[in-house]
Amino acid sequence: MDNRCSCLSKGDRLLNPILYNILCQMDSSRPSQEHLSYNSVPHRCNCEVRRTVCLKTPTETCKEASAVLVKTVTFMKNLPAFKQLPPSDQFSLLRSCWAPLFILGLAQERVDFEVADVPADSMLKKILTNRQQSPETEREQPTMAGVSKLKSCLKKFWSLDLSPKEYAYLKGTTIFNPDVPDLKAGLFVEGLQQEAQHALSKVVQLLHPGHQEHFARILLTASMLQGITPSLITELFFRPVIGQANLLELLVDMLFGR
Repeated sequence: MDNRCSCLSKGDRLLNPILYNILCQMDSSRPSQEHLSYNSVPHRCNCEVRRTVCLKTPTETCKEASAVLVKTVTFMKNLPAFKQLPPSDQFSLLRSCWAPLFILGLAQERVDFEVADVPADSMLKKILTNRQQSPETEREQPTMAGVSKLKSCLKKFWSLDLSPKEYAYLKGTTIFNPDVPDLKAGLFVEGLQQEAQHALSKVVQLLHPGHQEHFARILLTASMLQGITPSLITELFFRPVIGQANLLELLVDMLFGR
């Protein structure tokens, strides 16, 4: 399968000869002109897969997102069953579930947001400034495709119009995931997930009598959470706030700190 942008599907275009000459003068190891194509240099792409975006109103949205994140960690911290787990299991579950839990928090709080394209530097500016980044310092930038997945997931949850109890038990099924590798108390975690699912089913039956499909719709919508990467959440909502800090380390401090 060809993973290139759809905007290149009609064939690669050669670079402007002037830019090509500048490149050759700066680096004699550059490929020959007949092989130097549009696909070989950074460019502004219109397809959603590579179209990088940022928040339109970062100050307001990051503030709302941070409040949701605090509530997310507090929810985990206040679960008696979670506190009974070995610290290593608590860490493993936190690392695995913080992003889907956060998204559930966004849905419950009905946090909406808009994004805008990240302004792209011109190719000439990139060449003249010779700006380079090592792979270690590069981060996955939020794309329109990733944001579209997230917004679609949120809209699905909003259409379900879940009650606070439904959200609480759904969060329980998300936290207590026995499929997380190397859990010391894996069987205990599996039992907790089953209890949470059973409690969610009971609440759904009570709130939606005669609508047996509602429980299945909740679980189906929850499966969308796994398609949204933690890196998207981190870079979109929290990088403007935390800078170069490691978000997982901050979450660990929040969870285990006094």
